[in-house]
Amino acid sequence: MSLDDLYRRVIMDHYQKPRNRGRIEESAVTVDLNNPTCGDRISIQMDVDEGKIREAKFLGEGCSISMASASMMTEAVKGLTLEEALHLADLFSGMVQGKEVDSEEFPLEDIEALQGISKFPARIKCATLAWKALEKGAREAADQG
Repeated sequence: MSLDDLYRRVIMDHYQKPRNRGRIEESAVTVDLNNPTCGDRISIQMDVDEGKIREAKFLGEGCSISMASASMMTEAVKGLTLEEALHLADLFSGMVQGKEVDSEEFPLEDIEALQGISKFPARIKCATLAWKALEKGAREAADQG
């Protein structure tokens, strides 16, 4: 099996069995974004307590890339501070634009499967939609906290 095949399987696994799909019932920071170019829509919710993301969930509709990316993102940010989450979003944005990623600074895990998106510029917006919502939500939470 090639690395590309493995990455496709990871993406499809997150798309078909998304992690953290749903709503947070208590009060949560909620951000809704869409990509009018392709029709992807995402709603991210975060339970933030004392500057730390306790829980992250999402709902949305869209392509396999956008939904898999949302699943991966919600897994990656749980337990991070808002500052750490913003830094992770910045590193992710650079990665999907083809920049080298220091694996010690950015533990890729499943997210590494999205690295190849840089070869398909039209799909970068799909991959980054949930991460843009994370950035907006983290900034709102920081302003409130």
